[in-house]
Amino acid sequence: MRKSILIFLLLSLSFSLSLCSQKTNDQFLVIGTYTSDKSDGIYVYRFNTETGENSFVSSVKTSNPSFLAISPNKKFVYAVNEDADSTRFTVTGHIAAFSFNKITGQLTFINKQESGGKHPCYVSVDKTGKWIFAGNYSSGSLAVLPVKSNGSLDSATQVIQHEGSSVVAGRQDEPHVHATFLSPDNKMLYVPDLGIDKVMIYNFDLKKGKLKEATYPFVMTEPGAGPRHIDIHPNGKYAYLMEELTGSVSVYRITKGGYLDLIQNISGLPRDFTGIVGSADIHVSPDGKFLYCSNRGESNTIGIFSINKSNGQLQWIDHQSTLGKTPRNFNFDPSGNFLLVANQNSDEIVIFKRDKQTGLLTDTGKRINVSKPVCLKWIDVE
Repeated sequence: MRKSILIFLLLSLSFSLSLCSQKTNDQFLVIGTYTSDKSDGIYVYRFNTETGENSFVSSVKTSNPSFLAISPNKKFVYAVNEDADSTRFTVTGHIAAFSFNKITGQLTFINKQESGGKHPCYVSVDKTGKWIFAGNYSSGSLAVLPVKSNGSLDSATQVIQHEGSSVVAGRQDEPHVHATFLSPDNKMLYVPDLGIDKVMIYNFDLKKGKLKEATYPFVMTEPGAGPRHIDIHPNGKYAYLMEELTGSVSVYRITKGGYLDLIQNISGLPRDFTGIVGSADIHVSPDGKFLYCSNRGESNTIGIFSINKSNGQLQWIDHQSTLGKTPRNFNFDPSGNFLLVANQNSDEIVIFKRDKQTGLLTDTGKRINVSKPVCLKWIDVE
């Protein structure tokens, strides 16, 4: 009898440890899409950070949620509705708020508010979870929206309109805000504007939720570069800017007051590439050793670079085919073991194994089939 009880207790302990291990290794992958084809909106998958195995959990309908932001407490998801809907007073896109159940992986719509312009393509949330920043591509504007205690959004309290143009006809005839990226210390907002070849720099007043131009309010890129997305090194000393129209990466030292001091400009494209350019996303690896950038157009590759830890500069390592068409957003899983690429026009997310020592990527053979995937975010499983 005692032996049976002991065996039962050991089996129970083993099962409990197995559940804990599974909980530790599993994450929710939240996927934003374009809904012009077969997609409904936002999809949630369960992803194992040890094996790369994944399974569908849920979805929720919403229009063109092409970029997502996760609240700091992981209880809410904010999505752009990349549209230009006519309302009684304006022509605008929207930012939609959803609650997220970290046990079941279900999203529930809360409300939405006007984004302050046409075709919002980027949304971010500050470190307190109290303020949302929306970037509107077609109108070249950005907006600040307050977040209520229940995660819902209030109407925009500030809208900033950019002005100007640059040299590429048809792409740079007017401002095109492409990102609203908050600094790690929650004090600065960096806003790459593809249309005017500038990264605008704003001071953020956390208490008032107000943006104000920094002492040095912008940094200019080369004419025709088309600044798109930006990322900051984990050490907070360097910023990396993806330039869509030239496929280049500009490396900046972050100086006093948050200003960006250019120290390097390097092509993010394959060394022998001569086709149509259309670069997209950029990310520093969680360990700060490598930088990756996605190239659309006719390249369909991920550029891989090592980062010099003493000066932040890049050295080209290799390019990896994304094994699909139009790689848009990509992201590391929270463990850093995998890099997932959203191939918009081949309707799947390709899962690569990442070598943490060399930075190189290897196809796992695993795929997530979703129509028009363009944004990947993570939430812990509880």
